[in-house]
Amino acid sequence: MLFYVCCFQQMKAQLLPSFGGSRTGTTGFQFLKIAPDARSAGLGGSMIAIVDDLSALYWNPAGITKTDTQHIHLQLSQTIYFADVNMSYAGIVHQLNKQTYIGASLVYLSTGPMDVTTEFQPFGTGQSFVANDLAVAISLGRVLTDNFRFGITGKYIRESFAEVHADNAVLDFGFQYEVGVANTRFAVGLANFGFNTEPSGTVSVPTLAGYDTIQDFEKIAVPAVFRIGIAWDPVKLATHRLTLAGQLNHPTDNNETYNLGAEYAWRSTLFCRTGYEFGLDEQGIPNFGFGIRFKRNFGMLQFDYGFEDKSRLGSVHRFTFSASFF
Repeated sequence: MLFYVCCFQQMKAQLLPSFGGSRTGTTGFQFLKIAPDARSAGLGGSMIAIVDDLSALYWNPAGITKTDTQHIHLQLSQTIYFADVNMSYAGIVHQLNKQTYIGASLVYLSTGPMDVTTEFQPFGTGQSFVANDLAVAISLGRVLTDNFRFGITGKYIRESFAEVHADNAVLDFGFQYEVGVANTRFAVGLANFGFNTEPSGTVSVPTLAGYDTIQDFEKIAVPAVFRIGIAWDPVKLATHRLTLAGQLNHPTDNNETYNLGAEYAWRSTLFCRTGYEFGLDEQGIPNFGFGIRFKRNFGMLQFDYGFEDKSRLGSVHRFTFSASFF
């Protein structure tokens, strides 16, 4: 009973806003908020209800149950972020039995070398450091009924900055429900649910008398986010499909945002996408993207591209390669 009480209190603390103060910048592990795939970028992040491929490993683990049951699925993505930040992603999904799917994913983010500056040497000390982030995850998806699917993901996460690092473990939960009217889907998910963690390592701070070494740090929280979304196919024919999607995001460390997206598919071969996320400080023109799929004797190959405009910060480009094998 004590375990359930502790989990409830932790969930309440993560989901409810901090009244009387801003939530911006109150968590660590910010790389968990960067979507790794090109399809979601093109749709403006409206993914939790629409997802039916390996990007479900990030967005909603229930979605992995919609992958082709006869194949092993692989997905590789590269995100070229602004400020010379790059993120790589790999995911794999396989069906265990008629109702159960299992998947694994890896995310690695690197900033590249950065110059060390101090109060007394603002133009650099001649030294450099790097910041790296890592997430390793295992996902399980279950088909509970013809209309209801559930998934859970366990993630080990690590954030490194110079000589300091923080390790933690978090969970993702999600479900998708087929409404049964006009191919409408409804989904809910909670991502990055976990407890606070204390970084470890050392930091040398220059002073007039030399250097002070800091080894004690305050605990940092994880950027949990609650998502709810809906997707609908107003057009679904043998050669044409149009999907519209909407999503509400409630993060613990920022204001709520809203996503709208649309995807057009021709013969399940060519894909065009656009979308927009409302509520962000740095959001320029609407997102867009495209994809192409090739069917082969051994399975399927697909290439996707997604563009995101972050206004003054710059542009973000995502490239995704997907494959399925017997």
